[in-house]
Amino acid sequence: MPFYYSIDGRKENEKRIAKGLLTLKDAFDKEGIPKRNTQESLLLATWNIREFDSPSYGVRGKEPIFYIAEIINCFDLVAVQEVRDDLTALNKLMRYLGGWWKYLLTDVTEGGQGNRERMAFIYDSRKISFGGFASEIVIPSVKRRGKTLEPAKQLARTPFMVGFRSGWFKFSICTTHIYYGKGVAVDPNRLEEIQVLAKFLADRTKEEHAWSKNMILLGDFNIFSTTDETMTAITDAGFAIPPQIQKLPSNAPRSKHYDQIAFIAPDLQDGLELCKAGVFNFYDYIYGVADEAIFKDDMGKGYADKKDAKKRTTYYKQWRTYQMSDHLPMWIELKIDFSKEYLQRKVEMKTKPEEAMDDSPNNLL
Repeated sequence: MPFYYSIDGRKENEKRIAKGLLTLKDAFDKEGIPKRNTQESLLLATWNIREFDSPSYGVRGKEPIFYIAEIINCFDLVAVQEVRDDLTALNKLMRYLGGWWKYLLTDVTEGGQGNRERMAFIYDSRKISFGGFASEIVIPSVKRRGKTLEPAKQLARTPFMVGFRSGWFKFSICTTHIYYGKGVAVDPNRLEEIQVLAKFLADRTKEEHAWSKNMILLGDFNIFSTTDETMTAITDAGFAIPPQIQKLPSNAPRSKHYDQIAFIAPDLQDGLELCKAGVFNFYDYIYGVADEAIFKDDMGKGYADKKDAKKRTTYYKQWRTYQMSDHLPMWIELKIDFSKEYLQRKVEMKTKPEEAMDDSPNNLL
């Protein structure tokens, strides 16, 4: 659990933090987020934490970072998008989470489209172990006119792929933040990025010496609807998206399917049919619309200068997304204990004992 030592209950605003954390703890049970366990399953999440961190609408305060830590602590591994060049907020978050929580992250992506963003994985090292494999995705050059190679167009924000192990499950996982572009359902550049990345990763799983045949692709794809080409581009490449996830919009207004979790995982096909999944709408419990007056002092001059009540409410709704996020965390529970299945295969084998010794699970520990 996160460390709460720095909360001073004698101060009214910090008493509010303690109350908010208690509300979140009750909410996790109410929303059906499974309790974390040691070996049976893996709780995996993806979360675009808006501009984590930037001075937009004021720097994030202590309160939202505590809430973010409490939410992340529900899971074993969280892929985070929009981590910025300034790591002050991330380092505060890690202190609240505790020393067994670790992170891996990329350098910033340069350029206007890159927005100096990083990709990150935050994980509980008691449950997850880093497999030693990490790579920023570079799309290979294209052959032109015989042997001439031309640099391929890269994604606006560099995806990040890492190898992890948890229990019997060995997997590669790639987090991405796809280009948004025009505010239309299918921006051609957005579609192209998804197509190129999904195919690149799917092809990786087919290689003889792939670090793992199990591939998880997740993150912010800026998908408007599950019927859009941007969605089918993922499944056309060979990835499976569990039906539970496809029903869950993940932006704050619950109107878009921006975030997704997709799999190419031959060892988990049965598990995917049985897994639990969800999107946690923290705004139902903290920073609600009815809480505007509570935060008026935190919002400062930007809020106070709005003379019209409607404009102040609009400001508050925007401000709170820079404290928490304009995306909601999407999560899924995966089975990682395959010991019974593995032993059953041993029982059913017809090969000679000396040949059976070579039967090691290809993608498991």
